[in-house]
Amino acid sequence: MFDSKRFLPTVTRKPGVYQMFDASGGVLYVGKAKNLRNRLASYFRATGLTTKTMALVEKIANIEVTVTRSETEALVLEQSLIKSQRPPYNVMLKDDKGYPYIFLSTSDAFPRIAFHRGSKRKKGDYFGPFPNASSVRDSLNFLQKTFRIRSCEDSVFANRSRPCLQYQIERCTAPCVDYISQEEYGADVRHAQMFLRGKSDTIMRELAEEMEAASCALEFEKAARLRDQIAALRRLQADQVAESGAGDVDVLGVATEGGLCCVHILFIRQGRILGSRSYFPSEKLGLSANELLSAFIPQFYLGAQREMPREILVSELLEDSDVIQQALSAHAGREIAISHKLRGNRATWVEMSQQAAMQNLQSRTASQQKLQSRFENLQEVLRLEELPERLECFDISHSSGEATVASCVVFDTGGPVKSDYRRFNIEGVAAGDDYAAMGQALKRRYTRLSSGEGRFPNILLIDGGKGQVAQAVDVLNELGVSGVQIIGVAKGTTRKAGFETLHVVAENREMVLNADSPALHLMQQVRDEAHRFAITGHRQRRDKKRRESPLEGIPGVGPARRRALLHHFGGLQELRRATANEIASVEGVSRKLAQDIYSALHHE
Repeated sequence: MFDSKRFLPTVTRKPGVYQMFDASGGVLYVGKAKNLRNRLASYFRATGLTTKTMALVEKIANIEVTVTRSETEALVLEQSLIKSQRPPYNVMLKDDKGYPYIFLSTSDAFPRIAFHRGSKRKKGDYFGPFPNASSVRDSLNFLQKTFRIRSCEDSVFANRSRPCLQYQIERCTAPCVDYISQEEYGADVRHAQMFLRGKSDTIMRELAEEMEAASCALEFEKAARLRDQIAALRRLQADQVAESGAGDVDVLGVATEGGLCCVHILFIRQGRILGSRSYFPSEKLGLSANELLSAFIPQFYLGAQREMPREILVSELLEDSDVIQQALSAHAGREIAISHKLRGNRATWVEMSQQAAMQNLQSRTASQQKLQSRFENLQEVLRLEELPERLECFDISHSSGEATVASCVVFDTGGPVKSDYRRFNIEGVAAGDDYAAMGQALKRRYTRLSSGEGRFPNILLIDGGKGQVAQAVDVLNELGVSGVQIIGVAKGTTRKAGFETLHVVAENREMVLNADSPALHLMQQVRDEAHRFAITGHRQRRDKKRRESPLEGIPGVGPARRRALLHHFGGLQELRRATANEIASVEGVSRKLAQDIYSALHHE
């Protein structure tokens, strides 16, 4: 056991880096701090530690510190140590490859355009980075079709005696055999450069002027070629309506769910979205979204040779934003800003990135292989004889008791079974009584299952504590349902994912799984889906009720009579003030119907 009481008084209060080691000498975690003693003391306080942090502290056998001159210097050293030692408790970025670029040579009489990855030794312009090779190839394909710039190697170009296939399919103007002048070829190269720098509008104006001039000179073939280039650029612009704006920025959105996390990056250069990429860093400390980004950004940009944008837009406010900015700026040799409060196009980009992160994370968590392993781990944790093949989870949603809706979601080893999802509009229970609402939903669901309407689950998950679980036990006992394992998933005191307490009814025990347990991740995934489904149903029901006219549902009052009543009184407010006799004065409304309308309006 590590003796923190003896160790902490010896630690300096200066900035630096600390390394935590286990009993075998293996590094567990590397961190940085503005004040080393205060930061390390936070790991050994009596209360307030997360379950994941407690698991880390229990393994510590030794701690070493390295003092630095500033927090920025500490951040750079931290990333260097993480990259070389790859500690298991740090946020780890698995994909560390350099990004591809489009290369345009500038030293040749007839410049070449090509795919490039690696060191930038050749003389020329590098456009990018692109998120992946397919993005580069798509752009190259468009450039070759539109501007017909050569892509062949210099050795091939110098030894051609006749045009190649690229010329035949109209993807090159054959400068190798002088089918085009250097001046005309240079104009095509300049337009390609302008396109890659996001100046499509300027290109189209120039091409339009050239087309007019060619047409006046009766050079109709040239005019047609220019017309086709303009059309290609317009089609591309129409496809890129989301890419308005300007600047060289990376946009980072983050999503966490079920113990996993995803960071999605949009790469925007000269106002054009060149592409995007999702990363799924591993982390074992249950970090919040902003903590995850604070750990991810330095490792992403400092841990490898990457093209640095002028600005980084983030979906979360970072506590150590200033330190990260200083480190990135020093690394790049120029000012780099990190921005959070955004408007207009930039806010839209961040929203797009966040949505992509959540979507890709959901896709990843729903993968067949991962689900299978989670089901197997759940079988092991619950000590079941057979693999559970079907899970159901219930949740309740309302707004201060209004429009209460219960959800039931179903998962099997293939993922969500959405055709078996059910919602229940809860009626006849006291506002805000979640226990009674849960009991009603369970009774309605399992009465139908008992009558043969569907399949019983192997495991019934209840999002809640002992009260909700007791309702499930009572309902299943009342209906005589057996063979269904009931488990309550109760949030811990922090109400954060990873700290849930499980109430296993069959064994009358409570258990807390490790935050990185696949079984817990499965239950979190099912629980979160039930929560989403319940909230969606509640909002729909609430909004419908608020939009619905109180005249709807009154027997004898159809659309025509509703229009007549509202037109006569000038609106619902005046109609409410009217007496039954005044309502009866409306054409087509009898005295009995008028009394019914009056009663319905004043019964609410």
